[in-house]
Amino acid sequence: MNRLPVDRPLYTPRSRALGMHLVLLLVTCVLASRLLLAHEAASATNGSVTPWGGDYFPNTLLTNQDGQQVHFFDDLIKGKVVVINFIFTSCSDSCPLETARLRQVQTLLGDRVGKDIFFYSISIDPLSDTPAVLKAYAQRFRVGPGWQFLTGEFDDVTELRHKLGLFIEGVDNGRNKDHNLSLIVGNQETGRWMKASPFENPWILADQLANTLQNWKQPSIEQSYADAPQIRPPSTGEELFRTRCASCHSLGPQDGQGIGMRSIGRDLIGVTRQRDPAWLSRWIREPDRMLAEGDPIATALFERFEKIPMPNLRLDENSAQAVIDFLTQETERQQALAAQTQ
Repeated sequence: MNRLPVDRPLYTPRSRALGMHLVLLLVTCVLASRLLLAHEAASATNGSVTPWGGDYFPNTLLTNQDGQQVHFFDDLIKGKVVVINFIFTSCSDSCPLETARLRQVQTLLGDRVGKDIFFYSISIDPLSDTPAVLKAYAQRFRVGPGWQFLTGEFDDVTELRHKLGLFIEGVDNGRNKDHNLSLIVGNQETGRWMKASPFENPWILADQLANTLQNWKQPSIEQSYADAPQIRPPSTGEELFRTRCASCHSLGPQDGQGIGMRSIGRDLIGVTRQRDPAWLSRWIREPDRMLAEGDPIATALFERFEKIPMPNLRLDENSAQAVIDFLTQETERQQALAAQTQ
Protein backbone atom coordinates (compact mmCIF):
# COMPACT_ATOMS: atom_id res chain seq x y z
CA MET A 1 0.00 0.00 0.00
CA ASN A 2 1.51 3.31 -1.06
CA ARG A 3 1.89 5.98 1.61
CA LEU A 4 3.09 9.54 1.66
CA PRO A 5 6.81 9.85 2.68
CA VAL A 6 7.03 10.37 6.44
CA ASP A 7 9.44 13.27 5.96
CA ARG A 8 6.93 15.17 3.77
CA PRO A 9 4.56 17.33 5.80
CA LEU A 10 0.92 16.50 5.11
CA TYR A 11 -0.20 20.09 5.50
CA THR A 12 1.63 23.21 4.42
CA PRO A 13 0.39 26.81 4.34
CA ARG A 14 -0.15 26.45 0.61
CA SER A 15 -2.02 23.13 0.88
CA ARG A 16 -4.06 24.50 3.77
CA ALA A 17 -5.09 27.48 1.62
CA LEU A 18 -5.92 25.14 -1.25
CA GLY A 19 -8.04 23.06 1.09
CA MET A 20 -10.00 26.12 2.17
CA HIS A 21 -10.47 27.06 -1.47
CA LEU A 22 -11.85 23.61 -2.25
CA VAL A 23 -14.22 23.80 0.73
CA LEU A 24 -15.51 27.18 -0.46
CA LEU A 25 -15.86 25.83 -3.98
CA LEU A 26 -17.82 22.84 -2.68
CA VAL A 27 -20.13 25.10 -0.67
CA THR A 28 -20.64 27.30 -3.71
CA CYS A 29 -21.49 24.27 -5.90
CA VAL A 30 -23.98 23.02 -3.29
CA LEU A 31 -25.66 26.42 -3.11
CA ALA A 32 -25.73 26.70 -6.91
CA SER A 33 -27.25 23.21 -7.16
CA ARG A 34 -29.95 24.14 -4.67
CA LEU A 35 -30.71 27.33 -6.56
CA LEU A 36 -30.88 25.38 -9.84
CA LEU A 37 -33.23 22.82 -8.28
CA ALA A 38 -35.38 25.61 -6.91
CA HIS A 39 -35.46 27.26 -10.35
CA GLU A 40 -36.39 23.97 -12.03
CA ALA A 41 -39.11 23.35 -9.45
CA ALA A 42 -40.51 26.83 -10.05
CA SER A 43 -40.27 26.30 -13.81
CA ALA A 44 -42.07 22.97 -13.52
CA THR A 45 -44.79 24.68 -11.52
CA ASN A 46 -45.14 27.31 -14.23
CA GLY A 47 -45.05 24.64 -16.97
CA SER A 48 -41.99 26.08 -18.68
CA VAL A 49 -38.19 26.13 -18.38
CA THR A 50 -37.81 29.40 -20.28
CA PRO A 51 -38.58 33.02 -19.45
CA TRP A 52 -40.07 33.35 -22.94
CA GLY A 53 -43.47 32.04 -21.88
CA GLY A 54 -46.95 33.36 -21.28
CA ASP A 55 -45.60 36.14 -19.08
CA TYR A 56 -43.56 37.48 -22.01
CA PHE A 57 -45.59 36.77 -25.14
CA PRO A 58 -49.03 38.35 -25.45
CA ASN A 59 -51.89 35.96 -26.02
CA THR A 60 -53.07 38.04 -28.97
CA LEU A 61 -56.34 37.08 -30.63
CA LEU A 62 -55.77 36.40 -34.35
CA THR A 63 -57.88 35.02 -37.19
CA ASN A 64 -56.47 32.57 -39.73
CA GLN A 65 -57.23 32.16 -43.43
CA ASP A 66 -60.11 29.79 -42.64
CA GLY A 67 -61.81 32.31 -40.36
CA GLN A 68 -60.84 30.46 -37.17
CA GLN A 69 -59.87 32.54 -34.16
CA VAL A 70 -56.71 31.53 -32.32
CA HIS A 71 -54.58 32.95 -29.50
CA PHE A 72 -50.94 33.63 -30.29
CA PHE A 73 -49.34 32.03 -27.23
CA ASP A 74 -51.79 29.31 -26.20
CA ASP A 75 -52.72 28.04 -29.67
CA LEU A 76 -49.79 28.91 -31.94
CA ILE A 77 -46.42 28.81 -30.19
CA LYS A 78 -46.72 27.23 -26.73
CA GLY A 79 -44.39 24.22 -26.58
CA LYS A 80 -43.80 24.28 -30.35
CA VAL A 81 -41.06 24.75 -32.92
CA VAL A 82 -42.21 27.57 -35.17
CA VAL A 83 -41.25 29.90 -38.00
CA ILE A 84 -42.93 33.31 -38.01
CA ASN A 85 -42.83 36.12 -40.53
CA PHE A 86 -44.83 39.27 -41.22
CA ILE A 87 -46.19 40.05 -44.67
CA PHE A 88 -48.93 41.89 -46.53
CA THR A 89 -50.50 40.36 -49.60
CA SER A 90 -50.35 43.47 -51.80
CA CYS A 91 -46.56 43.63 -51.36
CA SER A 92 -44.64 43.64 -54.62
CA ASP A 93 -41.27 43.78 -52.90
CA SER A 94 -39.85 41.16 -50.51
CA CYS A 95 -43.00 39.38 -49.29
CA PRO A 96 -43.47 37.17 -52.38
CA LEU A 97 -39.80 36.14 -52.24
CA GLU A 98 -40.06 35.35 -48.53
CA THR A 99 -43.24 33.31 -49.00
CA ALA A 100 -41.70 31.44 -51.92
CA ARG A 101 -38.58 30.65 -49.90
CA LEU A 102 -40.62 29.32 -46.98
CA ARG A 103 -42.62 27.22 -49.43
CA GLN A 104 -39.35 25.53 -50.42
CA VAL A 105 -38.53 24.96 -46.74
CA GLN A 106 -41.98 23.47 -46.18
CA THR A 107 -41.46 21.09 -49.08
CA LEU A 108 -38.13 19.95 -47.65
CA LEU A 109 -39.71 19.31 -44.24
CA GLY A 110 -42.60 17.32 -45.71
CA ASP A 111 -45.36 16.10 -43.40
CA ARG A 112 -43.50 17.29 -40.30
CA VAL A 113 -45.03 20.71 -40.93
CA GLY A 114 -48.21 20.80 -38.90
CA LYS A 115 -47.00 18.01 -36.60
CA ASP A 116 -43.84 19.15 -34.86
CA ILE A 117 -43.02 22.27 -36.90
CA PHE A 118 -45.47 25.10 -37.55
CA PHE A 119 -45.43 28.00 -40.02
CA TYR A 120 -47.17 31.35 -39.35
CA SER A 121 -47.37 34.35 -41.67
CA ILE A 122 -49.02 37.34 -39.98
CA SER A 123 -50.34 40.31 -41.96
CA ILE A 124 -49.28 43.85 -41.09
CA ASP A 125 -52.17 45.19 -43.21
CA PRO A 126 -55.29 43.87 -41.44
CA LEU A 127 -57.65 46.31 -43.15
CA SER A 128 -56.91 44.81 -46.56
CA ASP A 129 -55.84 41.29 -45.62
CA THR A 130 -59.09 39.65 -44.62
CA PRO A 131 -59.19 35.86 -44.07
CA ALA A 132 -60.53 35.41 -47.61
CA VAL A 133 -57.69 37.48 -49.09
CA LEU A 134 -55.13 35.54 -47.06
CA LYS A 135 -56.62 32.22 -48.20
CA ALA A 136 -56.43 33.25 -51.85
CA TYR A 137 -52.82 34.36 -51.32
CA ALA A 138 -51.89 30.99 -49.78
CA GLN A 139 -53.55 29.17 -52.67
CA ARG A 140 -51.61 31.20 -55.25
CA PHE A 141 -48.37 30.04 -53.64
CA ARG A 142 -49.71 26.45 -53.34
CA VAL A 143 -48.67 26.15 -49.69
CA GLY A 144 -49.32 22.87 -47.88
CA PRO A 145 -50.97 22.01 -44.55
CA GLY A 146 -49.51 23.24 -41.28
CA TRP A 147 -48.95 26.82 -42.47
CA GLN A 148 -51.41 29.42 -41.21
CA PHE A 149 -51.85 32.94 -42.59
CA LEU A 150 -53.20 35.24 -39.91
CA THR A 151 -54.61 38.70 -39.35
CA GLY A 152 -55.55 40.73 -36.31
CA GLU A 153 -55.86 44.24 -34.92
CA PHE A 154 -53.08 46.52 -36.19
CA ASP A 155 -51.88 47.58 -32.72
CA ASP A 156 -51.87 43.97 -31.51
CA VAL A 157 -49.82 42.81 -34.50
CA THR A 158 -47.39 45.69 -33.98
CA GLU A 159 -46.96 44.61 -30.35
CA LEU A 160 -46.17 41.07 -31.54
CA ARG A 161 -43.53 42.41 -33.88
CA HIS A 162 -41.91 44.26 -30.99
CA LYS A 163 -41.97 41.17 -28.75
CA LEU A 164 -40.43 39.01 -31.47
CA GLY A 165 -37.71 41.55 -32.20
CA LEU A 166 -39.00 42.06 -35.73
CA PHE A 167 -39.82 45.77 -35.45
CA ILE A 168 -37.04 48.26 -36.07
CA GLU A 169 -37.60 51.91 -35.26
CA GLY A 170 -36.89 54.03 -38.30
CA VAL A 171 -37.45 51.10 -40.69
CA ASP A 172 -40.93 49.91 -39.80
CA ASN A 173 -43.87 52.28 -40.04
CA GLY A 174 -47.56 52.13 -40.74
CA ARG A 175 -47.67 54.56 -43.67
CA ASN A 176 -46.13 52.69 -46.58
CA LYS A 177 -45.79 49.27 -44.93
CA ASP A 178 -42.01 49.27 -44.83
CA HIS A 179 -41.05 46.42 -42.53
CA ASN A 180 -38.18 44.34 -41.22
CA LEU A 181 -37.35 41.62 -43.73
CA SER A 182 -36.19 39.13 -41.10
CA LEU A 183 -38.22 36.13 -40.06
CA ILE A 184 -37.82 34.31 -36.77
CA VAL A 185 -37.55 30.60 -35.96
CA GLY A 186 -37.64 29.19 -32.48
CA ASN A 187 -38.57 26.58 -29.92
CA GLN A 188 -40.79 28.19 -27.29
CA GLU A 189 -40.35 25.36 -24.80
CA THR A 190 -36.56 25.65 -24.70
CA GLY A 191 -36.47 29.41 -25.25
CA ARG A 192 -34.16 29.18 -28.26
CA TRP A 193 -34.98 31.81 -30.87
CA MET A 194 -33.05 32.86 -33.99
CA LYS A 195 -33.54 35.46 -36.68
CA ALA A 196 -33.16 34.37 -40.29
CA SER A 197 -33.00 36.10 -43.63
CA PRO A 198 -35.56 35.54 -46.40
CA PHE A 199 -32.53 35.06 -48.65
CA GLU A 200 -31.29 32.15 -46.53
CA ASN A 201 -30.57 28.80 -48.17
CA PRO A 202 -33.74 26.68 -47.76
CA TRP A 203 -31.75 23.62 -46.66
CA ILE A 204 -30.20 25.60 -43.81
CA LEU A 205 -33.58 26.82 -42.61
CA ALA A 206 -35.03 23.33 -42.87
CA ASP A 207 -32.10 21.90 -40.91
CA GLN A 208 -32.56 24.48 -38.15
CA LEU A 209 -36.25 23.67 -37.83
CA ALA A 210 -35.97 19.90 -38.15
CA ASN A 211 -32.78 19.27 -36.21
CA THR A 212 -31.14 22.14 -34.32
CA LEU A 213 -34.30 23.49 -32.69
CA GLN A 214 -35.55 19.95 -32.08
CA ASN A 215 -32.32 19.11 -30.17
CA TRP A 216 -31.55 16.47 -32.80
CA LYS A 217 -34.30 14.13 -31.60
CA GLN A 218 -34.47 12.32 -34.93
CA PRO A 219 -31.39 10.70 -36.53
CA SER A 220 -30.31 12.21 -39.81
CA ILE A 221 -31.02 10.16 -42.91
CA GLU A 222 -29.10 12.44 -45.22
CA GLN A 223 -26.18 11.21 -47.29
CA SER A 224 -22.67 11.52 -45.92
CA TYR A 225 -20.72 14.71 -46.54
CA ALA A 226 -17.96 12.44 -47.84
CA ASP A 227 -20.15 11.78 -50.89
CA ALA A 228 -20.82 15.45 -51.58
CA PRO A 229 -19.56 16.77 -54.92
CA GLN A 230 -16.81 19.36 -55.01
CA ILE A 231 -18.32 22.82 -55.04
CA ARG A 232 -16.80 25.53 -57.18
CA PRO A 233 -16.83 29.15 -55.97
CA PRO A 234 -19.94 30.84 -57.40
CA SER A 235 -19.77 33.87 -59.63
CA THR A 236 -21.42 37.11 -58.58
CA GLY A 237 -24.28 36.37 -60.96
CA GLU A 238 -24.80 32.87 -59.59
CA GLU A 239 -24.71 34.09 -56.01
CA LEU A 240 -27.33 36.71 -56.80
CA PHE A 241 -29.46 34.14 -58.58
CA ARG A 242 -29.26 31.60 -55.74
CA THR A 243 -30.08 34.13 -53.03
CA ARG A 244 -32.57 36.36 -54.89
CA CYS A 245 -34.14 34.43 -57.75
CA ALA A 246 -34.06 30.73 -56.89
CA SER A 247 -37.03 30.98 -54.50
CA CYS A 248 -39.30 31.32 -57.52
CA HIS A 249 -37.28 30.16 -60.52
CA SER A 250 -35.53 26.92 -61.43
CA LEU A 251 -32.70 26.33 -63.88
CA GLY A 252 -33.56 23.19 -65.78
CA PRO A 253 -35.03 19.88 -64.58
CA GLN A 254 -31.92 18.94 -62.60
CA ASP A 255 -31.65 22.20 -60.70
CA GLY A 256 -31.21 21.53 -56.99
CA GLN A 257 -33.04 24.69 -55.96
CA GLY A 258 -36.20 23.35 -57.56
CA ILE A 259 -36.45 20.92 -54.61
CA GLY A 260 -38.53 18.54 -56.65
CA MET A 261 -41.49 20.84 -57.11
CA ARG A 262 -42.94 23.14 -59.71
CA SER A 263 -41.44 26.61 -59.56
CA ILE A 264 -43.66 29.60 -58.90
CA GLY A 265 -42.16 31.42 -61.87
CA ARG A 266 -40.91 30.12 -65.21
CA ASP A 267 -37.79 28.04 -65.63
CA LEU A 268 -35.01 30.37 -66.77
CA ILE A 269 -32.93 28.07 -68.96
CA GLY A 270 -32.86 29.71 -72.38
CA VAL A 271 -34.51 32.96 -71.26
CA THR A 272 -31.56 35.10 -72.39
CA ARG A 273 -32.09 33.81 -75.95
CA GLN A 274 -35.81 34.52 -75.87
CA ARG A 275 -35.92 38.06 -74.46
CA ASP A 276 -34.38 41.30 -75.63
CA PRO A 277 -31.33 42.01 -73.40
CA ALA A 278 -32.45 45.58 -72.58
CA TRP A 279 -35.97 44.38 -71.69
CA LEU A 280 -34.59 41.56 -69.54
CA SER A 281 -32.23 43.89 -67.68
CA ARG A 282 -35.03 46.29 -66.84
CA TRP A 283 -37.37 43.45 -65.85
CA ILE A 284 -34.80 42.22 -63.35
CA ARG A 285 -34.27 45.72 -61.95
CA GLU A 286 -37.78 47.22 -61.82
CA PRO A 287 -40.56 44.70 -62.52
CA ASP A 288 -43.05 46.67 -60.42
CA ARG A 289 -42.71 49.73 -62.65
CA MET A 290 -43.05 47.67 -65.81
CA LEU A 291 -46.25 46.12 -64.50
CA ALA A 292 -47.59 49.54 -63.51
CA GLU A 293 -46.82 50.82 -67.02
CA GLY A 294 -48.72 47.91 -68.55
CA ASP A 295 -45.78 46.36 -70.38
CA PRO A 296 -47.44 43.57 -72.43
CA ILE A 297 -44.85 40.86 -71.70
CA ALA A 298 -44.73 41.73 -68.00
CA THR A 299 -48.52 41.70 -67.80
CA ALA A 300 -48.74 38.34 -69.59
CA LEU A 301 -46.22 36.79 -67.19
CA PHE A 302 -48.12 38.20 -64.20
CA GLU A 303 -51.37 36.64 -65.44
CA ARG A 304 -49.72 33.33 -66.33
CA PHE A 305 -48.05 32.76 -62.97
CA GLU A 306 -50.89 33.07 -60.44
CA LYS A 307 -50.73 36.90 -60.41
CA ILE A 308 -47.75 36.74 -58.08
CA PRO A 309 -45.72 39.93 -58.65
CA MET A 310 -42.03 39.62 -59.28
CA PRO A 311 -40.36 41.54 -56.43
CA ASN A 312 -38.19 44.57 -56.94
CA LEU A 313 -34.88 43.45 -55.41
CA ARG A 314 -33.15 46.84 -55.76
CA LEU A 315 -30.50 45.50 -58.15
CA ASP A 316 -28.46 47.96 -60.18
CA GLU A 317 -27.50 47.55 -63.84
CA ASN A 318 -24.23 45.79 -63.06
CA SER A 319 -25.94 43.28 -60.80
CA ALA A 320 -28.68 42.65 -63.35
CA GLN A 321 -26.05 42.07 -66.04
CA ALA A 322 -24.20 39.65 -63.76
CA VAL A 323 -27.40 37.61 -63.37
CA ILE A 324 -27.99 37.67 -67.15
CA ASP A 325 -24.40 36.53 -67.81
CA PHE A 326 -24.84 33.65 -65.38
CA LEU A 327 -28.14 32.60 -66.99
CA THR A 328 -26.45 32.63 -70.42
CA GLN A 329 -23.51 30.55 -69.19
CA GLU A 330 -25.76 28.06 -67.40
CA THR A 331 -27.92 27.63 -70.50
CA GLU A 332 -24.84 26.89 -72.60
CA ARG A 333 -23.45 24.51 -69.98
CA GLN A 334 -26.64 22.48 -69.72
CA GLN A 335 -27.14 22.31 -73.46
CA ALA A 336 -23.55 21.10 -73.90
CA LEU A 337 -24.15 18.35 -71.33
CA ALA A 338 -27.37 17.35 -73.02
CA ALA A 339 -25.58 17.11 -76.38
CA GLN A 340 -22.94 14.81 -74.86
CA THR A 341 -25.56 12.36 -73.59
CA GLN A 342 -27.40 12.08 -76.90
